[in-house]
Amino acid sequence: MTDPTAAHPSADPARIAGRRRLFASAVALTIALMLLAMIAAVGPGGIDALDVTMIVLLAATLPWSAIGFWNAAIGFWLMRRLPDPTGYICPPAARVTGFEPIVARTALVMCIRNEAPERVFGNLRRLMDALAARGEAAWFPVHILSDTDDDGFARAEAAATDELRARHAGAFAVHYRRRAVNTGFKAGNLRDFLKTSGHTAEFMITLDADSLMSADRVLRLVRIMQAAPELGILQNIITGLPSASAFARIFQFGMRLGMRSYTLGSAWWQADCGPYWGHNAIIRIAPFRDHCHLPTLPGKPPLGGEILSHDQVEAVFMRRAGFDVRVLPEEEGSFEENPTTLIEFVRRDLRWCQGNMQYLNLLRLPGILPVSRVQLVLAVLMFIGLPAWVALVGLVIARLAISGADWLAAGPASFVWAMVILMTYAPRWATLIDVLLHAPARRRFGGGLRVLASAVVETVFSLGLWSIMALAHSRLMLAFAFGRSVGWDGQSRDAVGVPWHLAWHNLRVHTLIGLVALFGLAFAPPAAFWMGFAVTFGCLLAVPFAIVTATPVLGRLMARHRLAAIPEEIDTPPEVAALDLPALRR
Repeated sequence: MTDPTAAHPSADPARIAGRRRLFASAVALTIALMLLAMIAAVGPGGIDALDVTMIVLLAATLPWSAIGFWNAAIGFWLMRRLPDPTGYICPPAARVTGFEPIVARTALVMCIRNEAPERVFGNLRRLMDALAARGEAAWFPVHILSDTDDDGFARAEAAATDELRARHAGAFAVHYRRRAVNTGFKAGNLRDFLKTSGHTAEFMITLDADSLMSADRVLRLVRIMQAAPELGILQNIITGLPSASAFARIFQFGMRLGMRSYTLGSAWWQADCGPYWGHNAIIRIAPFRDHCHLPTLPGKPPLGGEILSHDQVEAVFMRRAGFDVRVLPEEEGSFEENPTTLIEFVRRDLRWCQGNMQYLNLLRLPGILPVSRVQLVLAVLMFIGLPAWVALVGLVIARLAISGADWLAAGPASFVWAMVILMTYAPRWATLIDVLLHAPARRRFGGGLRVLASAVVETVFSLGLWSIMALAHSRLMLAFAFGRSVGWDGQSRDAVGVPWHLAWHNLRVHTLIGLVALFGLAFAPPAAFWMGFAVTFGCLLAVPFAIVTATPVLGRLMARHRLAAIPEEIDTPPEVAALDLPALRR
């Protein structure tokens, strides 16, 4: 009989090192090929300073794109080759059967700040009800950690906590603590909890205000951690909840397609140096408390001071302490809410941008493993790449307007443009192909025709969103030079419209720059015009884009016809059905 605790072949350090060398070689060769093609595109007339600048800017954008492409390619190979990629990618998951008794106390830790308590506590109540129904309540003490600075919200939080205690009297231990000052933001809130109460449990499951998890998912995470003492953090995949917002529906449809191939591919080479996304994950408390304390960065905000994007840094520190960090590539029972409008999406993404840029101050920290250091670099490049694209597109348009040359439509330039599109969309298209090849998967997304129609809509949507976000990131990078920061507060989570004045106020610069780009492209040959327009039209149409995708009528229409549907709309699990979401009403 096979020992269930025996090392899985895919966890062998030599094999993992070989994968990483192979992956790095593939990424490096792809980048080199793209740069050679760019040199061939601009080289026939001689390479001047402008050409060199464009080549350098392209080089800055390529690492993230090439890594995404190869993650998707590997993920597609795993999806098609293996009947169960989960156990191969996350060996600790192969050690459990699902019938092991729960023997470790696991704190359910929810961090909140100025959020609507009825929604936050409703999700937590449903999880507690389900755990109690399975007879496991005693193993899961509940801790609500509030950084709320609004007294009205705070009173509602305290009342909701009392209701939870009364509802589960004698079953769950329910604790509520509100800090007067949110020092260190969410990470500081969690650190204070660990100092005072971290000794009361072996594990903790971190939850955000919009987190929804099923009891089955929570119990599976605990069982895996019990069976794998080498694990420090096990991050579950997080999927979006069904939404009646057109913006959220289209965005999370694309994310749902992209995340499977991308996550499988990245986990293949990252292995025990996986990601932590800050919530819907289980953490071994002792090493987290002892080794994952975040330093205060030198200098002032926006790049100095308290670390804002704490999660990946904590994963790096956990790995430095000798514990594995892995992702569990399963999509069931773990949810969050995505922004329902473009305005809210931009706000959230800019907060992440500022937090990730702080990683520049962490790259020289001692003792960090090479893969962990690469992850910090990639987190920075994810946001640097978009401003580099803005500058590159601007220079290309300027050159077209000045010289009227048709080099952009020539073979090498067309190859570069086509490869950029392919690499950008590879994660979505890889999973899309896999879905179309499986009848059960097609049904879970609403059928083959709906999947294809939704994919076309999402492709146009994401092209427009790409240029809007690229310019937004560029403006934020410029603001950093003047010491400006973005705020961190509660998020609007309801599907509401965006009025014209708000859209214009937030996106007028995008519109004006889109007009300038259109003027420059007017001097380009037809083929070059359409290539340039494909990556700039989002800015030109940013205001109507924000308004239309936030229109409640459009969102309800899409939900009624299951356009951009996700599997939970077709086969709705009980924890999602209990929410009575507008997107699920027919």
